[in-house]
Amino acid sequence: MTSARLRCAHLKILTRMSGAALALAIASGAPASARNPLKLPGTQYEPIAWAMIDGWADDDHDAAFASFLNSCKAILQRSPSRDGQPMVGALFKVCQRAVEADPQKPGEARAFFEQNFRPVRISPLGTPDGFITGYYEPIVEGLSKKSDGFDYPLYRKPSNLLPGGRMAVAGAPVASEGKGKKKKHGPRRKLVSYYERAAIDDGILAGRDLEICWLKDPIESFFAHIQGSVRVVLDNGRLMRLNYAAANGQPYYAVGRWLIERNIVSKEEMSMDRIREWMERNPKEGDELRRRNKSYVFFRETNLPVNEEPIGAQGISLTPGRSIAVDHKLHTYGTPFFISAYLPIEGLKPDTWFKRLMIAQDTGGAIVGPARADLYFGAGDEAASVAGRLRHYGKFVMLVPKALMPVTDEEIPLPRPRPVNLMSDETTPAETPAAKPEAVKLEAKPEAKTETKTPEPAVATAKPSEPAAAKKLAKTTEKPAEKKADKKTEKAAEDKKPVKTSKHESKSDSKPKPKSKFDPRSGPKHDPQT
Repeated sequence: MTSARLRCAHLKILTRMSGAALALAIASGAPASARNPLKLPGTQYEPIAWAMIDGWADDDHDAAFASFLNSCKAILQRSPSRDGQPMVGALFKVCQRAVEADPQKPGEARAFFEQNFRPVRISPLGTPDGFITGYYEPIVEGLSKKSDGFDYPLYRKPSNLLPGGRMAVAGAPVASEGKGKKKKHGPRRKLVSYYERAAIDDGILAGRDLEICWLKDPIESFFAHIQGSVRVVLDNGRLMRLNYAAANGQPYYAVGRWLIERNIVSKEEMSMDRIREWMERNPKEGDELRRRNKSYVFFRETNLPVNEEPIGAQGISLTPGRSIAVDHKLHTYGTPFFISAYLPIEGLKPDTWFKRLMIAQDTGGAIVGPARADLYFGAGDEAASVAGRLRHYGKFVMLVPKALMPVTDEEIPLPRPRPVNLMSDETTPAETPAAKPEAVKLEAKPEAKTETKTPEPAVATAKPSEPAAAKKLAKTTEKPAEKKADKKTEKAAEDKKPVKTSKHESKSDSKPKPKSKFDPRSGPKHDPQT
């Protein structure tokens, strides 16, 4: 933990400098939409206890804390007050405490996470699991100048590439009326989408002095684009470190999915190695397939030494086995996620139980969704082999700062039933998974019993997707008013009871018991990009 102690000393300065800014942010108050940070579109949540997280106690929390402290360097250098982004300010406060904590003894790092965060299981709406892939930093051979056999350039960002993947082009001349005559102005500029991969590969950017280096293998060039960083070993022995600079804004196309859909490679056997093998055996078809992926990445040269990892989107060096790329449109960099899954790390079979606290420090064009992670494994062939095999489902637990968790459990959004048009043919609306019994307790505190309410209003307001409401309805129908009556009155009450509740009871008797939202057997799984 010596290196962590040095980082703490540096971060303490940033903490003192930004404390006043944080106080102003808190005093100003947050907008209504920012009070509950657990409002991600198409997402379901389940607050759970630390003891219920499989593998949590077995993790190396010191290593996770070191990676989190690395994210704190970037977090503490920015303003904590951002409208509509309560997670930024909350992580800022946690990072301040992390700098002061400096855990040294066994168990202190774990205690820090448990004292400052609350675990919330998260997954796409209607599915129990998230999706996991892996990435790495390729090491390839190249030249600084074009030569025979090295025909595939890696480009730096063009000057005409605008934010959002746009570029300005000349349009028709614009005419305007002056005093008694018309005047013609220069051509109007209009914004259009930037060039696709096919146009760039065909040389539309050639001659603009944008080439950083030249590679000999088009497949290696293609995978460098997918990974977002690359180490190029030049002919003079110099190591060139290139990192992501920009993208053309065109949509990403999963070439692996194309191979699966045509039964060229099975879903179970899909990996980067299989993609590479197929492209090498079929060079012409492989070129056509690569051109289907319109997305194109531009690079910048960094001055990173050999022993340092590439810089992620958060602006810090990645940590192999601890850094993940997430959907930055949904999540904030620096957010911890505990991921548990059986993955093919030790071999080709998914029999290695991966259970680690990971830190969101990067993003990618194909990383879309609330429970979607790309695990960073480092550089080289071994990392490439492991990362290329990952395409598996797993459990995601997001660590939410305690300052952001709702005061009452009623504010936690419960999952809605999955729409009928998104269900498979085998799943009917009656079989839509419901929340776990534990989640029922978290939804709402039992209301005081009242003898004036009747079953009819409860039936009108009960919702199938709200277990607590259904539970309250069951109480009103199962427990009639406690009044003493003679045998005739009791018999009459018994005769009337089925009439009032037969409609509700017949429905509940005919439906199977709802399954948990997080039962792996419940509901069809989503099919993310390969």
